[in-house]
Amino acid sequence: MATVAIIDYGMCNLDSVARAIEECGGKAIITHLESDIEKATHIILPGVGAFGEAMRNIVTRGLDEILNEQVIEKQIPFLGICLGMQLMATVGTENGMFKGLGWIEGTVVRFIPDATDQRIPHIGWNEVHYENNSPLFQRIQSGRDFYFVHSYHVQPNHSEEIIAHTPYCGNFISAINRDWIYGVQFHPEKSQKHGFQVLRNFLAL
Repeated sequence: MATVAIIDYGMCNLDSVARAIEECGGKAIITHLESDIEKATHIILPGVGAFGEAMRNIVTRGLDEILNEQVIEKQIPFLGICLGMQLMATVGTENGMFKGLGWIEGTVVRFIPDATDQRIPHIGWNEVHYENNSPLFQRIQSGRDFYFVHSYHVQPNHSEEIIAHTPYCGNFISAINRDWIYGVQFHPEKSQKHGFQVLRNFLAL
């Protein structure tokens, strides 16, 4: 059974992610403790809120160091969800310029609507079209709907790290991947059957 460390940096309710992991057959541990994170077979970084505040909390708790050690050095499978995906980038631009974890070269920017009916924040169900046959989307038909809540999105520098996009505000990037590191802009724990399949696929890595 996969043991999943769900990183708690003090900004959101993590119970729904933990329940989803348990439902998908994993053991969930909500934690900010180095000892727990070191024992995990998988790591999830969820998040709702502002980029700068999240990074301050992560650095204050020393989580950036333990995450770099476990994910980059020891190659533990990692999934960033929503803000957690954005924090993987080089820099975020919400209310200033803030350094991210830097695992994915790119910038987090605010949506710019390209149609009068597009509202910010982007809230609700929308299609995810995936590419490159990513293991994260196995047994899911491309174009299925997932649940989103966000005003910012990641613009990766390298196209080969893009694994999915969503048709809203210029067709934004909704999933990224570098080796064993994955990020999804949608909330799999709130996306019912297909979201749970994404989590099962992640646990199988």
